[in-house]
Amino acid sequence: MATTSVLTQEQPRKPEWLPLGLLAIGLVARLAWAHSLFLNADEALHYLLSTQPTLAATYKATLTTAHPPLLILFLHGWSALGTSEFVLRLPSVFAGTAFCWMMYLWLQRVVNRETALIGFCLLVFCPALIYVSSEIRQYALLLFFCAASLYFLERALQENCAGWMAASFVALYLALSTHYSALIFAFTCGGYALLRFQRARTKLAVLLVWIVGELAALGLVAFYWETQVVPLRHTRLTQSLADSYLRGSIYHPGEDRVLPFIVRTNIKVFHYLFSQGAVGVLGLILFLAGIVLLFRSRTADAHRPSPRLLGMFLIFPFFVNCAAAIAGAYPYGGTRHNCYLAIFAMPAVAFAISHWQPSRAWLKPAAVVLGLALCNFTVLPGGVYMKPRNQRIPLMRNAIAFVQTSIPRGSILLTDLEGRLALDYYLCHNFSPIHPPLQPFYKSSCGNYEMIFQDPSRWIFRAPTFTGDMRTLQEMYGLSDGTRVWFFQAGFVVDQEPGLQALLRRDYGCSDPHQFGQNIFVCQITLGPSP
Repeated sequence: MATTSVLTQEQPRKPEWLPLGLLAIGLVARLAWAHSLFLNADEALHYLLSTQPTLAATYKATLTTAHPPLLILFLHGWSALGTSEFVLRLPSVFAGTAFCWMMYLWLQRVVNRETALIGFCLLVFCPALIYVSSEIRQYALLLFFCAASLYFLERALQENCAGWMAASFVALYLALSTHYSALIFAFTCGGYALLRFQRARTKLAVLLVWIVGELAALGLVAFYWETQVVPLRHTRLTQSLADSYLRGSIYHPGEDRVLPFIVRTNIKVFHYLFSQGAVGVLGLILFLAGIVLLFRSRTADAHRPSPRLLGMFLIFPFFVNCAAAIAGAYPYGGTRHNCYLAIFAMPAVAFAISHWQPSRAWLKPAAVVLGLALCNFTVLPGGVYMKPRNQRIPLMRNAIAFVQTSIPRGSILLTDLEGRLALDYYLCHNFSPIHPPLQPFYKSSCGNYEMIFQDPSRWIFRAPTFTGDMRTLQEMYGLSDGTRVWFFQAGFVVDQEPGLQALLRRDYGCSDPHQFGQNIFVCQITLGPSP
């Protein structure tokens, strides 16, 4: 027998100070992260690309990345206010916080207040969302624009207002200009709106705005496809991404089986969102329970989406993203590329929790608080991750101070992609995008030093190929045996390369390595045959 819906069971209105207070705590958490960590490689890249002399040159620089141009173009102007880590991260902090509030407003319109408040708590204190809201990346802006588009769409449908529909499309265009995962969001919302139109007497003006808006969205997607996606497909960038840290999030025929891949990647998505394996599995179970409850619920409110339609809306993007991963088009698993799925996951989880009727009223909020505390204080993230204690700003400042005071001027700094971006931001203060065709190594000036960095598509040096890499390096730049260079690494996987560091000590004369935390490594090495 179908369960009774709680969608229309409105409790007495409670003061808004509770969600506002929670939002303030979430903002402080995001500000603290933004203030305490040095820039990772992607953050440094986004800022450095924005430092071109003109807006046109900045747009041209964005064509070398796997993202639409909006964030980098915005940083071109924003950096006039300051170029410290904290100032550059502020737009993400504010956008990530505003996203949570927009989702709360939307949830209040489509479900009851209790479910909205639970979903709001999950979004405000979800560790993955706190983290992406504290970085110079596209994801916080993406989340905000998607949530704004969704909220404005709901207002347009409920109030039969063409102005709100136009506002929804403006937010959607900004999302599409921020990150390509917005395509899945746009596809989902388009189908959702069509189904809503069937249940309501929509004004002709609203329908016309929706049709024109959808056509304009298709035009925008076509523009980015021709100007950014197609050119990138002729480089090694997309393939190197699929073969590196995203390998587990892309289906590989002949290596993977479809059903185990689907099960594994769905677990990894929720593990990523909650940053804790056990809570992530529980979150997945609650998500599925919430979808089932929505499909079994009934409501007579013609202004809101039916529970069944809401359930379809919340689960559909997971099907699309998983299918895209099986087709090799977009990753699906435990990485930030799927953080937008929190828009759909957390409402369903909240709906399941709101149906729980414990014997004591305090048990429900206590369980939510306990679960979020476990996620935030026992972080066990999946995938590539740098522990906060190893990403503290003083560690990077000490490493740069060591370079400036202990390495003689004119020395060669040898590094990989992530190390190069760290040096460009913290030491060199200049940057030139790399354009294909790629070559094994590049040389550039870095203040008082000469920097040689590896082909960016290879990301990092690895022990099995390092000896061959050094032979190539010597041949390219005519470096004789016995030449001394300074090896510099700073990034996500430095702490996972004990084999490389052991090789440097054994065969390349790295007798006095310097480590600044576990993710910054500096050592002088000797090129040529092993001593």
